[in-house]
Amino acid sequence: MVQFYKAKKTTPVRKTFQLSVDGLDQFGQGVGHHQGKACFVEGLLPGEIGKVEVIEDKRHYMRAKLVTLSHVSPERREPRCPIYSKCGGCQQQHISESLQQSSKAAALVRLLKPVGVEKIDDVISAESWHYRRRTRLSLRVDNTGQLIMGFRRKKSNEIVSVQDCPILVQRLNTLLLPLHRCLSQLETVSHLGHVELVAADNSTVTVVLRHLRPLSSKDIKNLEQFSHNHSVSLFLADGQQQTLLRGEMPWYGINQINLYFNPQGFIQVNAKINQQMIDNAIKWLDIKPTDRILDLFCGVGNFTLPLARFASSVTGVEGLAELVAKAEYNAQRNNITNAAFYQHNLEQDVLQQPWAKQGFTKVLLDPARAGAAEVMPYVCALQPECIVYTSCNPATLARDSQIAGQFGYRVVKVTMLDMFPHTEHLESMVLFERR
Repeated sequence: MVQFYKAKKTTPVRKTFQLSVDGLDQFGQGVGHHQGKACFVEGLLPGEIGKVEVIEDKRHYMRAKLVTLSHVSPERREPRCPIYSKCGGCQQQHISESLQQSSKAAALVRLLKPVGVEKIDDVISAESWHYRRRTRLSLRVDNTGQLIMGFRRKKSNEIVSVQDCPILVQRLNTLLLPLHRCLSQLETVSHLGHVELVAADNSTVTVVLRHLRPLSSKDIKNLEQFSHNHSVSLFLADGQQQTLLRGEMPWYGINQINLYFNPQGFIQVNAKINQQMIDNAIKWLDIKPTDRILDLFCGVGNFTLPLARFASSVTGVEGLAELVAKAEYNAQRNNITNAAFYQHNLEQDVLQQPWAKQGFTKVLLDPARAGAAEVMPYVCALQPECIVYTSCNPATLARDSQIAGQFGYRVVKVTMLDMFPHTEHLESMVLFERR
């Protein structure tokens, strides 16, 4: 019998070396240099030295993971969250708040440098713990029949159980354990998708339970009792419709205006920063009684209705009909008669729309992460005196700022808003004026 030699598989030895970190990238990763390449390492801070292991080696850069830390930065902090090393919700609890803000501001400046930005004019911040007023928790029953309720593990679909989260506002945080107990006792526990929690201003908490199969009458009774015991509004969502089981539609207050919203819809997660963001927009727009203002991506009227208190008129435009209807409802409920709302695809020309015929003196935009590249040329063609652009994605903000520059607008002010402390995300505002 002929025997063929088969070489044993060998595991390639990954390269290790000592790395000194001199900066952070926009995601909070440590940045050092080795053999002429930039090296990105999660968990290392400027001034720290550590042994790292290469996990990805490209032509111009490499990524590595921290093996051992030999020199510790005074900016390093002990994370408050007991599951911080596992949970994917936060990325920067090990970094001092001042370094988080300065590194995010520096990253914003780097991205906006092509449009002439040399510095951030202001950093707006508030409390960095217990600030998040809404969240979504994943649900799954494990092999032992136990319900796991929590957040996704870093770079994984695995769910990490959470019983205490220092990022959630206390009204949400204190509900985690009793909510888990309630859901664990449901007959349909293995057919639950996720649960959303919102700290509205008109009730303690609004809960939306996504279920994949119809709930039994016993389950509904138990959920009603939970809602009563904890004074929460409870909605059921089966994928087709959302039903209010007990309580009322949530709203939040801003500048003496109550804004009703769908509990599964978008609102800014940080109430105090949202208030400061609106105040900053009012200040930058320097609104006169004769101003006609256009608010694009207006949502339920978060900016539109506060601006209407100062302007001759404000026109809010949004792509989703449901949000337009909610914004109109909010204007009516708050007796604001000089705000009008329209549905329009904001990837298309806005100049030919009837509501744009009279023109606008000033414009505000608050797009999603994808930015406003398609509508930006049309906004500039309206020739407003100024444009205030609020962004949750500095990369698309930088791109759209270059578009504004091509149409004769320059950046005159930049503010960073620390909307999401201890995460890699940031909010920012830019004021454009005609050259």
